[in-house]
Amino acid sequence: MTIDFLRILFDFGLLVLIWIVQRIIYPSFLHYSTDNLMVWHRKYTLRIGFVVMPLMVGQLGLSIVQVISARSLYPIGSLVVISMVWLSTFLQFVPIHRNISKGIVSEAMLSSLVTKNWIRTVLWTVLFLLSLIHYLSTYTIHFEA
Repeated sequence: MTIDFLRILFDFGLLVLIWIVQRIIYPSFLHYSTDNLMVWHRKYTLRIGFVVMPLMVGQLGLSIVQVISARSLYPIGSLVVISMVWLSTFLQFVPIHRNISKGIVSEAMLSSLVTKNWIRTVLWTVLFLLSLIHYLSTYTIHFEA
């Protein structure tokens, strides 16, 4: 298994996850009472963390290895986009989730969670597409007629 194949697996995992979060999980927060959301959110963040963090750390680590082994546009560009996702996650989303856990919740804040998450949804979608294009262009066997 090549590093590029591992990378596409991590990118695909995060692609599926972010679309589930964007289209199902975050919008569902609007349907909970504050008390019920606080109870569910504590369970949700712990459980989702066991899925998200290994994928994000793995993606970052593989990207760093790709930059070290091949200093070309794809790995460097990927690392920049991944850095943007990490910054967005820890500067925007971690504080919002902390507030939810504390019961500091409003409909506007929950709606902004969905709206702001489009940034990560687009970035992780672009990362997967770039990885797929890179992988196919690198490992596709070209047959001559």
